[in-house]
Amino acid sequence: MPLKEFYDQQVNWSPPFEDGLERATVVVPRDYSDPDGPKLTIALARLKATNPAQRRGVLLAVNGGPGGDGGDGLGLIKRLGRRVRTAYDLIGFDPRGYGESTKLYSEVTIPKAPFDSRPPDSLFEQLAEDMRLRELGCQKGGGELRPHITTRNTARDMDLIRVVLGEEKISFVGYAYGTYVGAVYGTMFPENLDRTVLDSCINPQWTWREQFVTQAEAVYRNVALWAEWTAERDGHFHLGTTPEQVIAEIEAVVEKLDDGDQVQLRTLLDGAVGTRSTDRAQWDSLGYLIGDLRTTLQDANYEKARTLIVGQATWRPQDQEGDLRVGVLEAITLETYWPQDLEVYYADVRKHRAQHPYGYGVLRAQPWVGAFRTFESLEPPTKLAQPGYPKGLVVQADGDPMDRYEGGVVLAELLDHPLVVIEDSGDHEVYALAGNEVLDALVDDYLVDGVLPAQARVTVPGHVKRPDIPKD
Repeated sequence: MPLKEFYDQQVNWSPPFEDGLERATVVVPRDYSDPDGPKLTIALARLKATNPAQRRGVLLAVNGGPGGDGGDGLGLIKRLGRRVRTAYDLIGFDPRGYGESTKLYSEVTIPKAPFDSRPPDSLFEQLAEDMRLRELGCQKGGGELRPHITTRNTARDMDLIRVVLGEEKISFVGYAYGTYVGAVYGTMFPENLDRTVLDSCINPQWTWREQFVTQAEAVYRNVALWAEWTAERDGHFHLGTTPEQVIAEIEAVVEKLDDGDQVQLRTLLDGAVGTRSTDRAQWDSLGYLIGDLRTTLQDANYEKARTLIVGQATWRPQDQEGDLRVGVLEAITLETYWPQDLEVYYADVRKHRAQHPYGYGVLRAQPWVGAFRTFESLEPPTKLAQPGYPKGLVVQADGDPMDRYEGGVVLAELLDHPLVVIEDSGDHEVYALAGNEVLDALVDDYLVDGVLPAQARVTVPGHVKRPDIPKD
């Protein structure tokens, strides 16, 4: 048995830390086709089932990324609810390449192109050069490890974790990229999967480039809904009586900022429009912001405009250590095809710059490291399949700005899972993380008691309500 030494290892759990988590590590082969070669360490965390008499197994959870950006890592399991804690030992793990597991490093490169939500054509060459240098940094920092940081290997690591924990099956909750990890695991090891929840889904029929590019459209859906709602309340906001007029007011503010060479402020405004439109509770504040900026910029008062816009996030954080950073995102997203022709990217930037400029989705259309890739994948991506795959649950918000709604529809159909749609919601990663009690109860019923919805598609209302402002 090639993996016997790995299967026979003992997991030595630490006493609980201050956060309540027990910690441990397991050793896995870097390359499962060469188990005698180099080895990696995978970090684990555990919350033991609070009612041993009702314990039904272990549940693994993954969110964020690829590469942990925006995710909770080992601490994700602390956010799962009381009912699930009674029934499972909750197992958190940092997938290979990041967190407390063996890290895949990349050299830090500093982009020279300014951060611009609507980059002009004059920046295109520099944007591409920044990505070329970023890919070279990944090559230099990642070395021979980089081709082995893959979704399929993460699935293999999960199954090795199952074995060393002494479990016949595992249950799984995956968010965002974690939905793809879970679907790949279920395809590769269907006999070892018990119950699974896939929340905020990667579209398995898209390449990573398609996944990136569609974020701009996903954000704009929320902007369009906000504009419709605002137009119905023109007596309150005075931004126009049609969605088109409301959008035109945003663009008038954008034009004023561009006329004053206020690229940073305009970029922050685009971010604010995208962020606040996805959060239904901020719809009124977004309307006030546009109205206040319109008044302020009549006198080109950029300092006051800056005060109004201040606080908008510009991008996600990175896991950086001095001259090195984690390079998992660049490795995983190169599992699928990226065009080498830069004109393809430039055409997409022009399209979304004109049609879907809000949020930071236009940046996803820019050249990526895949255009300059320095390594070839060791195996093709997994073709997700149903045979033997146990029925689970797919959760998707209809206004998810990161992983577009269609991804949940496609994945549910492909795996023959019921689809739970959170209606009128811009949430991303919902179960146990967003505060939607109706959804949480429905998913808990499945994970704890095995109760699945009787229909192929059921709806749950979004828990964040629109502001209570009557229509005109």
